[in-house]
Amino acid sequence: MARIKTIGVLTSGGDAPGMNAAIRAVTRAAIYNGWAVKGILKGYEGLIHNEVKDFTTESVSGTINRGGTILRTARSKEFMTEEGRAKAYETIKANAIDALIVIGGNGSLAGAQLFAQEYDIPVVGLPGTIDNDLYGTDTTIGYDTALNTIMDCVDKIRDTANSHNRIFFVEVMGRDAGFLAQNAAIATGAEAAIIPEDRTDVDQLATFIGRGVRKSKNSSIVLVSESKKDGTGGAQYYADRLLKEYPEYEARVTILGHLQRGGSPTAQDRILSSRLGVAAIEALKDGQRNIMIGVKDDKIVYVPINKAIHIDKPIDKELINVLNVLSI
Repeated sequence: MARIKTIGVLTSGGDAPGMNAAIRAVTRAAIYNGWAVKGILKGYEGLIHNEVKDFTTESVSGTINRGGTILRTARSKEFMTEEGRAKAYETIKANAIDALIVIGGNGSLAGAQLFAQEYDIPVVGLPGTIDNDLYGTDTTIGYDTALNTIMDCVDKIRDTANSHNRIFFVEVMGRDAGFLAQNAAIATGAEAAIIPEDRTDVDQLATFIGRGVRKSKNSSIVLVSESKKDGTGGAQYYADRLLKEYPEYEARVTILGHLQRGGSPTAQDRILSSRLGVAAIEALKDGQRNIMIGVKDDKIVYVPINKAIHIDKPIDKELINVLNVLSI
């Protein structure tokens, strides 16, 4: 492999708190090792249209505490085409970029893998997604912050819920993974979590109602993962079902939406992002490519991108049991 002199870094897909801390770590670790850094704006769209800036230590000063991403992000349909990726490679060559670091979720890393295969460029991925759904890492950039944001919101909803005899369905992100809903339910003392991992089992709404809303409680809060692409699931879906099937109960719906993506990253996300960013540069120094940097049992691990994006990350069934026990 040719000696690396310049790296490119981009953020892609949905933003996640801690992405700026990761950009900062990648930039400073690269410069520490004598490499130049190119910041690619607007994700793969910026790579296609040559929106590239020289990054210095000063470029990332004062960013560790900021949410969002200073590089900005986008979802690129053009990059999904061969022509789009060919344009992106022209940008790589024009800027003499020798390796690429991609910070994003499942779709972003899938794009990185395809690009690396087609053009033989070293790519390292960092898991940047609040959903925590990438295989091979215990946690992802932004997950802890999002979890704390949900907790704060549900705590406030609880104040209202305690004043009314209603079931509150609170929808959180995680269409294909229930980590946010399940752990937020435990953290907030919610009565139930309806998550994708349980959809093949018994009817979750019927199970919740069947357990009985405890008579000493005048309200219940249920955390629900967002609806699937076919429109089923989600808080409104279950509230509508409740109205039709259990008319003795009154329901309210709160959809937290993009609130969950924003805010200053927690200490845990800042530390995680910093560790992963430095580890990405170390991996490239060691000749690694087509891997995602993760954390397992608080140790840095290298996960083949193919595994990270194609293997389902299982939810710990113990968490489901904990919530069931504590929600009586």
